[in-house]
Amino acid sequence: MEAIKGIAASPGIAIGKAVVLGESQERIAYRTVEEDQVPAELARVERALEASRADVRRLRTRMASRAGEDAARIFDFHLGLLNDQLLVGPILGDITRERVVAEYAVAEGFRKFADMLRAQPADTIAEKASDVVDLQRRVLGHLGEQVATRVTNTRGPVVVVAHQLTPSQTAELHKARVGGFVTDAGGLTGHTSILARALGMPAVVGCGRATQNIEEGDTVILDGDGGVVIVRPDDGLLERYQFLAREAEARTRALRETVAEESVTRDGMAIQLLGNIEFPEEITQVLANGGAGIGLYRTEFLYLTSEVPPTEEDQLESYRRAIELCAGRPLTIRTLDLGADKYTQEHLDEAERNPFLGLRSIRFCLANPEIFKTQLRALLRASALGPIKIMLPLVSHVMEIRETRMMLNDLCEEFDEQGVPFDRNIALGIMVETPAAALMARAFANEARFFSIGTNDLIQYTLAVDRGNERVAGLYNAANPAVLTLIKSVIRTARHVGIDSSICGEIAGQPLFTPLLVGMGVRTLSMSPGQIPAVKRVVRSLEIDHCESLARRVGSFDSDRQVLSCLRDELRRIDPEALARSEGS
Repeated sequence: MEAIKGIAASPGIAIGKAVVLGESQERIAYRTVEEDQVPAELARVERALEASRADVRRLRTRMASRAGEDAARIFDFHLGLLNDQLLVGPILGDITRERVVAEYAVAEGFRKFADMLRAQPADTIAEKASDVVDLQRRVLGHLGEQVATRVTNTRGPVVVVAHQLTPSQTAELHKARVGGFVTDAGGLTGHTSILARALGMPAVVGCGRATQNIEEGDTVILDGDGGVVIVRPDDGLLERYQFLAREAEARTRALRETVAEESVTRDGMAIQLLGNIEFPEEITQVLANGGAGIGLYRTEFLYLTSEVPPTEEDQLESYRRAIELCAGRPLTIRTLDLGADKYTQEHLDEAERNPFLGLRSIRFCLANPEIFKTQLRALLRASALGPIKIMLPLVSHVMEIRETRMMLNDLCEEFDEQGVPFDRNIALGIMVETPAAALMARAFANEARFFSIGTNDLIQYTLAVDRGNERVAGLYNAANPAVLTLIKSVIRTARHVGIDSSICGEIAGQPLFTPLLVGMGVRTLSMSPGQIPAVKRVVRSLEIDHCESLARRVGSFDSDRQVLSCLRDELRRIDPEALARSEGS
């Protein structure tokens, strides 16, 4: 029996057999499959090879248009390798003879081929080994997307173990009814963790070497509340966690019994609780959990869960469905937050070295006007079907919102000429996610109709901590006084100017922060659907005067430890059970 500590990314307990997925940057362990699963593994390799060929053909076409045919011929060698039976034949042979998983066969096949090239006396041939390594990563990357087949072929409940998962892989796991997942890498506010919470899938991330310590088929207990993964538990511990899982389910049912109650403090102040969603179908979960509408609809998942970019009609249909399910309730749709993800990095000739500080979010949209205009057209057309707001992500310059408004105005003129209906008073707002936007909130308030504070990125950029890096996860802390100072300043500015403000980052759904945020003046919180009942329960225990006093007290602290200690004492006073849940006890 072994316990592995990680980051509690999504609450809940999952118990099942481990399905271990390989990862291109790590050594892939030798694992076998049953005889009847060999054809499926062979098919996975063929699909990954064909997808890689398609990638290389696209790269060749792009290079030819930019640098001419001579430069593009580099990719002819890559295409030749992907069709070379000296490389592909042994990979398929290993799967057939030894029943190894596709990832291991591909990794070993490409490694041996690269070693063979390195051993050649001619430098021009030996140098080609780097091309083989590049192709190995590409093929393994495509194998990483094919997770549903392996999961559905496994008997009984399963827990997926991987070095890292993309949002699209996580969505695929949800469709395959996986109990939960464990990853070596990742952080609390990465997109994969956010999606896991939205889907109600228990997850522990940032475990370091889970893929090396967990074998295929091991019994695994995943404690998404405590951030612990227990491998090969004894009978006594297994029974205890099965009991805890039943208790947790009972607590969840009890919380949901209060969903019909108003979200109002004891002294009568209404606090609007909204939901963060990735897919329109999640709106039913938000409403079932007592949410009043949608404060953040992340539209990039239309891209991340499809092999081809969504058309204007595809996007319109998604927005139409969301409007229909909201039935007149608030619906804020965020424009594409692409850039620091696998999808866009794979479509670049050369991946960005630091994509989180690169061409992402509103920058990516303005640099790709055809993609952006397609979405804006769909949003304008959707505005005729019901009330929506448009929200821009990661704005850091006033010109970014001005350029967007110019695009919208041009499209409105086109629609007027074409007789296409749209809402002429549609609200355009921004997410405050950078220190630049927070510090210049007064200037942005003259351009935007509303603010939504995205604390996930705001914390990351304020503290210079990569929120997806498990090595510095301990430094990523919403209780840092610098972060709280920026949040308070933005809320005050919005109130002074007279525009709406809300918080849609992860702290909005953490009961520990609810009294503080209310005391700072926040009146709208947007969170994952499953977090709404717990936050509402805390809201109904609050008094505004006391919350404001708490905010003043916290404002005098100079360390996150002082802040957290004070917030825990406060939550322990008003809702001890909520504190126990937040600490995973």
